[in-house]
Amino acid sequence: MPNSQDILWFKQQFRDEVEVAVQNTPFTLDMLAALACQETGEVWPLLRRAANLDRARILELCVGDTLDSNRGRSAFPKTKADLVAKPNGVEMFGIARQGLVDMAKFVPSYRGAASMPNKFCHGFGIFQFDLQFFLTEPDYFLQKHYADFSECLGKCIGELRRGLKRVGFEGKATLTDFEMACVAIAYNTGGFKPSRGLKQGFKDGNGKFYGEAFFDFLRLAHTVVVESDTTTPAPTPPAPPEPGVAPLPPPTPVEATGNIFEVDVRDSPLNLRDKPDQTNSIIKAKLPDGQLVQAVSNKKVNGFLEVETSLLGAHFHGFVFAKFLKPAPSVESVPVPVPATAASGALPAVFMPRKAGVVTRRADPAGPHSLNEPGQPGRKGTTPDELRAELGAIIDWLAVDKASNKRYQPHGGTTFCNIYTHDYCSLAGIYLPRVWWSAGAIELLAQGQTVQPLLGKTIDEQRANDLFRWLRDFGLRFGWRQTSELSKLQQEVNQGAIGIIVARRTADGLSGHITAVVPETNDQTARRNAQGEVIAPVQSQAGVVNFRRSTGKLDWYKDARFAEHAFWLHS
Repeated sequence: MPNSQDILWFKQQFRDEVEVAVQNTPFTLDMLAALACQETGEVWPLLRRAANLDRARILELCVGDTLDSNRGRSAFPKTKADLVAKPNGVEMFGIARQGLVDMAKFVPSYRGAASMPNKFCHGFGIFQFDLQFFLTEPDYFLQKHYADFSECLGKCIGELRRGLKRVGFEGKATLTDFEMACVAIAYNTGGFKPSRGLKQGFKDGNGKFYGEAFFDFLRLAHTVVVESDTTTPAPTPPAPPEPGVAPLPPPTPVEATGNIFEVDVRDSPLNLRDKPDQTNSIIKAKLPDGQLVQAVSNKKVNGFLEVETSLLGAHFHGFVFAKFLKPAPSVESVPVPVPATAASGALPAVFMPRKAGVVTRRADPAGPHSLNEPGQPGRKGTTPDELRAELGAIIDWLAVDKASNKRYQPHGGTTFCNIYTHDYCSLAGIYLPRVWWSAGAIELLAQGQTVQPLLGKTIDEQRANDLFRWLRDFGLRFGWRQTSELSKLQQEVNQGAIGIIVARRTADGLSGHITAVVPETNDQTARRNAQGEVIAPVQSQAGVVNFRRSTGKLDWYKDARFAEHAFWLHS
């Protein structure tokens, strides 16, 4: 699989040509690099390392997708006989066959196909222009125009433009990473079904879909920087990701350009709605007193002002009652909170102390201690595939639905969503407290005093309602940040990040709820609407009903029992 050094080579070789070709399009160098990785990533990374192969020869040998069977293919040609029956077909077969043989000398995975005399390639060029177009553009293949990067790139941009139109993005000046993946899927399949997310396109032997693989390569491409001046020495390839961490993109900035205001409320938070209508609108967020917002337009509609803001790292866009805003003329921009990469300051993480030699197991009844069983799984991978697999292993090891794991089984009206989510995060290397400092202990710690963790005196158990407040008050300090969209939450979790949904009960003495949002699998995917937006992510929970993976009850956190809810992410 291509790595960061391969992507660096691609950018150094082709950046100038790509940047010219993508002008006046929403496509980018990173997108083209990811496409090259997905289309021929098993070929050119090996060719570029081979001795005595120049750029032109590498491009000429970027062939793949072998044929001599009609199984699974509807386009021309299905077999050698189909090809040689056409004008210049014998010559074309010779080119397609020799390309396979020559490429296979450097790429072991193709040697089996190359040993079969009727096998030939039907994908040509680093972006794999298909031989089905031989019927209309024979010279492109016969004269090996695919070995010329500019011509190969031109074909690719043309196909991407068609993909852009197929998914309804032709009017967009820029694309998000997810939208680029949608276009890439259309490039591969000729269409895109929003309800299926990224699980579309060619599926490899490991069950990974084209869209998922492209997205992983795109995220990797973002981490590879090449100097803009081509006369400077090549930069040192970036270091691999820190083990056990899923790098998150930075929080979305506030891009509105209107006046800046401060929320001015006394009795309750200010509702941010999806439209300027108090009765027929959805509340997207509750903005606290003092929250800064920036107007999208300074024009009021029904007394509402359209605004953007960043709340604990989550970007929100909607409408608020203008009468609850006051000007903030001294503020130049709305700050975007960024989570800390490491906990610092006077408030350290705290755990329930245990006596030496005592082991807390899943089979034990629930208590304030964290698990410390031998052989616990963890999260140590450096690629999305590894991180996803490790999170899956954690879920299956915790086995929340297994009756013998008494730690999570509901009884007597008591449920243990808080403990299960703590255990999941803890095994993944993320701090979500099982116990936390009392108010008095926090005051002493702030004074610089040493405080011993004593249950009921300096530390208290944290239930779902407590965790809602802890995340709001201390989450950024420990690397957590909010997101406003379920689609973003599921998208980053699919990259190996940690995600949770937490809701606080209106009646504070009653239990809130918290669930872990976990990576999609081929067997369990998120529920999406007709536009492709996630409306129910894949979750794992302990509760009245325990399950390892399910989309659960739709919008459970919007139930009237809950006063507020939030979506949180951690790398």
